[in-house]
Amino acid sequence: MKIAIIGQQDFGKAVLEAFLARGDTVAGVFCAPEKAGARADALKVAAQEKGVQVFQYPSLKTPEAHEKLKSLGVDIGIMAFVLQFAPQEFVKIPKNGTIQYHPSLLPKFRGPSSINWPIIKGETKTGLTIFRPNDGLDEGEVILQKETPISPDDTLGTVYFDRLFPMGVAAMLEAADLVMAGKHREVVQDESQASYEGWCREAEARINWANHVDFVYNVIRGCNPAPGAWTTLNGVKLQLFDARKLPVRTFGGVKGKIGEVAEISAQGFSVTAQGGRIEILKAKLGDGKKVTATDLAATAGIKPGTLLGT
Repeated sequence: MKIAIIGQQDFGKAVLEAFLARGDTVAGVFCAPEKAGARADALKVAAQEKGVQVFQYPSLKTPEAHEKLKSLGVDIGIMAFVLQFAPQEFVKIPKNGTIQYHPSLLPKFRGPSSINWPIIKGETKTGLTIFRPNDGLDEGEVILQKETPISPDDTLGTVYFDRLFPMGVAAMLEAADLVMAGKHREVVQDESQASYEGWCREAEARINWANHVDFVYNVIRGCNPAPGAWTTLNGVKLQLFDARKLPVRTFGGVKGKIGEVAEISAQGFSVTAQGGRIEILKAKLGDGKKVTATDLAATAGIKPGTLLGT
């Protein structure tokens, strides 16, 4: 098939390579212009290395972008991690329309941080959806979905890089084949089940130690590795990455203040929350590097009784 890829970054690159590897023709790649001083987009670099035309428009709503896509004469458009708004006038240009990847089980968790939020909210499964993009936010008809469990200790990194990323690349190929063969179904999303979530950024990643230990742990793992859950140590930002939840039964009752370092161990340091403790295994203080929590405790003077969040 002859396709156009609209996307960016590593996922867009992987989708490009997957279609090329099986012999499909990629007539062109559309990716957003890089910000001033930023390094070249991974999809752009890969396309150029493989001799694929690259087009970078500040907006996909412009007549120039539409005319360029028309000139390519592609069979189907493939949207692989797209942050630019793509209007219907653009996505309907390919002969068989356009399909888009979204890393959640639509209609749940529409929006830009759809991998973080299921983990933060304690969901036990997530997945991916290939759908028809419309002018709404992840609201188009569903073509294909794949599920994956979220284990109690999964992080954003394990869910995405180990599962949703490779599953998503394979699903884009599968969905494109179904559409090209006319064997696909387009299922309207159930709006009664829809949820919208905004960005999970610094403000959302701040830890409130007064919350229950389950929620605190979910925030840490749902923000690991990005944006990185955080608290403060003597007014300095302290990001927390790898961690373990310690239920009350493992240490004989909650003692000490909320947010207080309760113990230093060979693995790291544990902090008191409602109903348990969080053992921090890897962290980053201020502008320093991400290090083991044991090393950080030694260099930063963290000891039992140290209060975080102040």
